[in-house]
Amino acid sequence: MNIVPKERQIRVLMGLVEGNSLRSLERQTGTHRDTIMRLLVHTGEGCAKLLDKKMVDLPCRYVQVDEIWTFVRKKQRMLTKTEKRNPELGDQFCFVSLDSDSKLIISHCVGKRDGRTATQFMADLQRRLTNRIQLTTDGFDPYVWAVENAFGSDVDYGQLVKIYKANGAGRGRYAPPECVEAISTVINGEPNPYKISTSYVERQNLTMRMSLARLARLSLAFSKKLDNLKAALALHFAWYNFGRVHGSLRVTPAMEADIADHIWTMEELLGGL
Repeated sequence: MNIVPKERQIRVLMGLVEGNSLRSLERQTGTHRDTIMRLLVHTGEGCAKLLDKKMVDLPCRYVQVDEIWTFVRKKQRMLTKTEKRNPELGDQFCFVSLDSDSKLIISHCVGKRDGRTATQFMADLQRRLTNRIQLTTDGFDPYVWAVENAFGSDVDYGQLVKIYKANGAGRGRYAPPECVEAISTVINGEPNPYKISTSYVERQNLTMRMSLARLARLSLAFSKKLDNLKAALALHFAWYNFGRVHGSLRVTPAMEADIADHIWTMEELLGGL
């Protein structure tokens, strides 16, 4: 990786954040896929440290949380009994928190969709904020305890549960059926009922699937190792926050949140690691 010219490194990383797979970039750039993977892991680890350093003391008001599904090596139902004992294989979820005003990704956490990951995620979110927030999650049960453990009573917390029409979708269909009702519930404090929403963070899920080949549905570009998935997500979120202009904001989320004063280039992102 160290002997790959800087210009080619930037070209490869730009391809990765635009949704290209390793093998397509191998063909486009003439760089071996193993070299691309080493560059991704190295850069992703640096981006994780950058996000940990920059995403602090944030004066957010409204925060939305959601999880996005993917898998490592095999889908959960295809794992052997031995493989099922390895938490780094099978179904994985990326928990994401988003500031509704600036569209900034505040924090993320990768793991199984269980109470342990939810608790770790909420604790990480809480330490990055400076004031009381209104928080919205879906109806995932472990969130209630995780939020209470992280925030105590110092949060206005509501859940939004969507009810979908049972229309007998066939096997292999990934699009959700029609949403017939959305039920909002106040869990703690006095959240503004008009702000109990997960629309922005759910839209971010689409951005992730379009920008990360390993999250795309019905493709061969899945992650073979959990560390590779974590590195790819860290690179995506760092670029999304600092280098990608948001369509509705006309600036990057980091600029809108006043933690950056200009649009970062990929070269600047690499230089800041």
